[in-house]
Amino acid sequence: MLGLLAVTGGGLWAQDAANANGAKKRIVVLGDSITAGYGLDPQEAYPALLQKKIDAAGLPYTVANAGVSGDTTAGGLRRVAWALGKQGADVLIVALGGNDGLRGIQPEQTKENLAGIIDKARAANPGMKVVVAGMQMPDNMGEDFTAKFRAVFPDVAKEKKAALVPFLLEGVGGSEELNQDDRIHPTAEGQAKVAETVWGVLKGELEGGGVRP
Repeated sequence: MLGLLAVTGGGLWAQDAANANGAKKRIVVLGDSITAGYGLDPQEAYPALLQKKIDAAGLPYTVANAGVSGDTTAGGLRRVAWALGKQGADVLIVALGGNDGLRGIQPEQTKENLAGIIDKARAANPGMKVVVAGMQMPDNMGEDFTAKFRAVFPDVAKEKKAALVPFLLEGVGGSEELNQDDRIHPTAEGQAKVAETVWGVLKGELEGGGVRP
């Protein structure tokens, strides 16, 4: 996840208005290099795969990939208004925090930043649905740190009445087969599994269920 600051495709990539449903509602995925699809074609990244699932389900949403390589929750807090843009969003997926953990940023700060991102987003649209994607750190970061870090995401989701993906990289993290040579960034197959994990929560939100503010 650590890397040069770059936005996928040189800008905010989105399948605007041209999806199979003529979608008017908008989903923004605010994330880091995993969301951006580091090392892959943008169409192989999980936000693009979510769009395909949305289209297949006949749901009226367009997905915008606001993934930036190397980003932290502090970076997400600074750019959330830019990511939402003039179009705004009906749903925000917050998939940040991995780089915080790898850099040893205190979990309390990560929690504060994530809460701030949600607050800023809902200030623009009080009815916005939010999905928080959880992350975990490897054991070599220390038992106390990893436990506190892991707890950040469900705590924020509960406090902000957001939906929760317990672990974005479920079944992918630590797998040699599903990660690129750096063992951090998912392969195309890994991204497909990430999409399935997120879809398991997102589908219910889009179909009218889930948590509302």
